[in-house]
Amino acid sequence: MIVPSRNNRESAEFLANLLGLEVGEEWGPFIPVEMRNGVRLDFATIPEEDLRLQHYCFLIPEDGFDAVFARLVETGVTYHADPMGKQIGEINHNHGGRGVYFLDPGGNGMEIITQPYEPERKRPSSWQKFLSNAYYRGMFTTRPELTGTFGMVASTHWLASATGMAVLEDGGNAFDAAVAAGFVLQVAEPHLCGPAGQVPGLFVTADDPTPRALASQGPSPAGATPEHFAALGLDLIPGSGLLPATVPGAWDGWLLLLRDYGTKPLREVLKYAIGYARNGVPLVSRVGDTISAVSRLFVEHWPTSAALWMPDGKPASGLHRNPALADTWERLLRETESVSGREAQLDAGRRAWSQGFVAEAIDSFSRTAFRDDSGRDHAGLLTGEDLASWSASYEDPAFVDVGDWRLVKLGGWTQGPALLQQALLLHGFGDELSYVDGVPSERTVHLATEAAKLAFADREAWYGDTDVPLDVLLSPSYTDARRALITDTASPSLRPGDARGPARLPAILDSLQGIEAGDGATGEPTVGPRGQTRGDTVHLDVVDAAGNLVSLTPSGGWLQSSPTIPSLGFCLDSRGQMFWLEQGLPNSLAPRKRPRITLSPSLALRDGVPTLAFGTPGGDQQDQWQLCFWLAHVYGGLNLQESIDSPAWHTTAFPSSFYPRSWNPRELVVESRLGSSTLDALRERGHAVVDAGDWALGRLSAVSRTGGIMRAAANARGMQGYATGR
Repeated sequence: MIVPSRNNRESAEFLANLLGLEVGEEWGPFIPVEMRNGVRLDFATIPEEDLRLQHYCFLIPEDGFDAVFARLVETGVTYHADPMGKQIGEINHNHGGRGVYFLDPGGNGMEIITQPYEPERKRPSSWQKFLSNAYYRGMFTTRPELTGTFGMVASTHWLASATGMAVLEDGGNAFDAAVAAGFVLQVAEPHLCGPAGQVPGLFVTADDPTPRALASQGPSPAGATPEHFAALGLDLIPGSGLLPATVPGAWDGWLLLLRDYGTKPLREVLKYAIGYARNGVPLVSRVGDTISAVSRLFVEHWPTSAALWMPDGKPASGLHRNPALADTWERLLRETESVSGREAQLDAGRRAWSQGFVAEAIDSFSRTAFRDDSGRDHAGLLTGEDLASWSASYEDPAFVDVGDWRLVKLGGWTQGPALLQQALLLHGFGDELSYVDGVPSERTVHLATEAAKLAFADREAWYGDTDVPLDVLLSPSYTDARRALITDTASPSLRPGDARGPARLPAILDSLQGIEAGDGATGEPTVGPRGQTRGDTVHLDVVDAAGNLVSLTPSGGWLQSSPTIPSLGFCLDSRGQMFWLEQGLPNSLAPRKRPRITLSPSLALRDGVPTLAFGTPGGDQQDQWQLCFWLAHVYGGLNLQESIDSPAWHTTAFPSSFYPRSWNPRELVVESRLGSSTLDALRERGHAVVDAGDWALGRLSAVSRTGGIMRAAANARGMQGYATGR
């Protein structure tokens, strides 16, 4: 049945005859909407001379949209995507439904929608300006959502995005572009990732829509035993220095991905990063701020770091060169090219790292004691044998189906399934999740916060590099029982579920409440004076015309959390701090075990088709800020850029993964753009609201591919992220 709006019954009857449907009763006054250059406009805000073509709207049931659209295609009418720029059948945030615009034989514009327009969503906000060729779209965005048909790259730094695009333009595929961009990020954002870090990822290929996971988080050293730390008098693994180092995984992971799915030789993708290391990279101000925070540590205890990052006694700024790193990469290239054949060369490059001069330098350096955030000097545990005994690999990812979407994450050795649990919990509240002009309702924020508390409580009790009961945690019955715990008030408790018998939490948790740590309220980078770091990371997404789709979240090897190895030009990672020293927990320390990491790239398929790649830095906040994006895009109907720019939030009501593992029950950190009335209402529910400012939370990027059209968006927060494409 088609329900006409007032004054368009004649057109409704034409459409009904075309589709073989009945005409129902009128559903209300037609909200006048005009067309100008294919863009929907409002009578109230557009000069009369700009009005062009009025189009009529028809309301149909949601479950009839696909059949009606198919019939329109059969009849040969001229149609196109929603005039607001959405894809055909995609949710439109102006009316909350799906729609398609088309022309009748007389050239009159018509639109089929599944939800009526709401006048309040068409009302301009006070800050919106209508310039000569501007138009009102319902919300402000910091930059446009990019669209194209050739390829898209989005990342946390413009140099990486531009590098990835250069590789695509040079004939490379999405994997070539991702590897090149990833190496550039090690130079452009050295406070957020480095050569000795890790690079977990998710991807699909043009030939196979089945998602795969790149597992390149190295394990703990063989000598990393609970007894060793007990002998040192430690009850937590430090967050800086050499003790928390795990086996470096980034180099092996990048080369494995390039070998199996890329097309270019290593030199062609590594040349961009080598150029920046050799000739200089313009450092963003946050690098200098990070160095300033640890300058005393560098000068007094880490002289090799001071030599590289404080060459004149002051934090590096402007154009910064790292010739030792350029030399390391050039030497690795020479060893790579000492054999013939692309695959053999890449394997040779992997061996040169794990069994050659890099491993030797790491082994030697780790034997020296350096100051860490315990306040004492400790030598490291990492050896050349640890590097030689490990290599990156591929895994099957975890996933859940939510409506017509399949959301894909890394397995339970990461925090990734926490996003899956949140998505399932909130899907049961579907109609209660709402956005107006790109801003979530107070109810939406409350429900999402409470869902996050439940999911991350389960993360603490059940996730780790062990047999994680994801079959239970993601099951409908378990999800329903957990959802029933969500009420109208903020929960003050950490409440894991009984997924496999009674849940167990670390005994030390109560003593960690409210401990002062790096500022977790305003995003990244967050670093303490002794080098402890909370979640500094980068992210990149790439899609190409063939259909390859990649989401990667490199991290670790931060310049501020471990002393520089002078002969190599980089430092080790500190991911081992994420283990608990208490035994019997899923994430308890054991030799050659992976820590439960926060790194959490995302993929999504729609109706079985790989569609979306997204992610963000942010430590424990990653799968909360990604939830903000997911809700805005899937339930709010916002496009990629709108979803990234929409106000974000997160809770700290569960233990941090980073030293000193603090947490704050009831705390809810928000962007003030949610609105004062929303913040007040959240406080009334019992949330301890922390206003982080207007633009403070998250550094998301995203790419998508639907129907041959590719899209990209990146975050303006932090003034570094950019997307590019054509």
